[in-house]
Amino acid sequence: MKTNKLSIGFIGAGTVGTALAIILGEKGYNFVGASRRSSAGPNVHGTFISNFRVLPDNQSVADAADLVFITTSDDAIGQVAREVRWRAGQSVVHCSGADSTAVLEPARQAGALVGGFHPLQTFAGVRQAVENLPGSTFALEAEEPLLTTLKQMAEDAEGHWITLNAADKPAYHAAAVLASNYLVTLVKMATDLWKTFDIPADQAVTALMPLIRGTLHNIETVGLPDCLTGPIARGDTGTIEKHLATIGTKTPSLLPAYRELGLQTIPVALAKGKINEDRARELETTLKK
Repeated sequence: MKTNKLSIGFIGAGTVGTALAIILGEKGYNFVGASRRSSAGPNVHGTFISNFRVLPDNQSVADAADLVFITTSDDAIGQVAREVRWRAGQSVVHCSGADSTAVLEPARQAGALVGGFHPLQTFAGVRQAVENLPGSTFALEAEEPLLTTLKQMAEDAEGHWITLNAADKPAYHAAAVLASNYLVTLVKMATDLWKTFDIPADQAVTALMPLIRGTLHNIETVGLPDCLTGPIARGDTGTIEKHLATIGTKTPSLLPAYRELGLQTIPVALAKGKINEDRARELETTLKK
């Protein structure tokens, strides 16, 4: 494996930083080390990457690396940018999906190049992240020449890339939350309904997972809006009325979300072409009762 001359370090050796260090290290980047707030981070020594080094503090990472990833929590990025002594020509990159490079302004003023490098992936654990990252899209925000470097990194990580402006970031990240985090919430809501007929959550998840995988497969292979199935796609107001009645009785806290999700689904069903405007209005009236 040929080593990339660019040396990289990570401020924040949590799940995101550790996973990126592993993947880029395996692709030949010169990993010089990472800093972490405590010893409670992922235990990766000898498990994922043989040369994973923990440096004593954030400044040690900045002093050793040509390109520093700040992979702390979003709220801590600005503080790190202010407290570290950066040098001219160095690159400083955060991995926040919602923040723009404006949060790195202290590094920019010190003469460093600044950028954003957000992997559009879920990071439940280091092992899962390393397995899931290939094929993922990376959202990039930077000016040249750093932008070209980040594009190459995304490709070396076996991913794709898009470029975003600062104003795009909140909408981009909100979309990621809807597609990933709130999917978890939807599954939790479904398991709450299963509990009403005495099926525990773990058994419900096992039963629902093939349905979820099938839905994801249809989204990927059939595409929107044609992948939509179910009562709204069919214009089945009778079934929707049954749902509203039982949810209202057994799990009333879920009723507002069910109504709103149904209303948001009506335009998808219309776009699919399986219901007409009259049936769409009937569904809307039913959901708003």
